[in-house]
Amino acid sequence: MKTSAAELAKKLKVSKARGLEAVLKADLIDAILKTIEREGLTHEEVARRSRLSRSAVTGILSGSLQKVTLDRILRLVEGVGLTAQIRVRKQAA
Repeated sequence: MKTSAAELAKKLKVSKARGLEAVLKADLIDAILKTIEREGLTHEEVARRSRLSRSAVTGILSGSLQKVTLDRILRLVEGVGLTAQIRVRKQAA
């Protein structure tokens, strides 16, 4: 079962926004990893396509998210040929 952003924030004792950011990053990286596996891409190829260093790609994809920005992850998303979409809706009362 997938952990919600609010649940993650509570567990980590961070704001809901930080919890959401962690979930977004994890979801995007999961999609990237699935595409890499399905298409047989190497980290070197993904690095070239996304204009990031191979060491940065390897670090991000191995789960090192401490200093990883959404911008860098979105570059990887584009590099593997995916498009990201975010849906925003009114918060439940």
